[in-house]
Amino acid sequence: MNSPKTPTSKTKKKYRKTTAEMNAEGRERKHDKKHRGNKSGSRNQDKPANGQNNGQNNVVDPRLGSKKPVALILDGNQPKAAPVVAKQPIVKEKLAPEKELEMLESDDRLDGLLARLEDGETITEKEQKYIDTCLDRIDELMKQLGIEFSDEEENEEEEDKLDDIMRILKSK
Repeated sequence: MNSPKTPTSKTKKKYRKTTAEMNAEGRERKHDKKHRGNKSGSRNQDKPANGQNNGQNNVVDPRLGSKKPVALILDGNQPKAAPVVAKQPIVKEKLAPEKELEMLESDDRLDGLLARLEDGETITEKEQKYIDTCLDRIDELMKQLGIEFSDEEENEEEEDKLDDIMRILKSK
């Protein structure tokens, strides 16, 4: 079973390292720590193919920026860059006045807004501005085409009614 510990005849001495040995071990540890990780400049090197190319053989340059060469010495023989041509503004097609007038007269938005005005509803400033511009354009087109809008027909009808009323009154 367990016997009491008996002292050995000689106790072993612990071996103590010399300073030279300790310095050598320290240098080794420092060397190991220094040389772990990637080599310097490794991020700009081509990455090794690990079999996962996804069918693409394109080698992408990891460096950012323009790849256009820059001339360090200015010479007169260098080709000049092509001048940038400004975009021409888009010109709207001009419709014939008759077609434009037809379009304005058949405008559903304008008809709806005019109907709302006749019903006595209030409209916003934008809607009022739209109505004004459309009606002004209709007037211009009618003048160009020589069409006169007049209330003479209505006035003639009213005068006829008044004449009829006057005749009835005089006859009594």
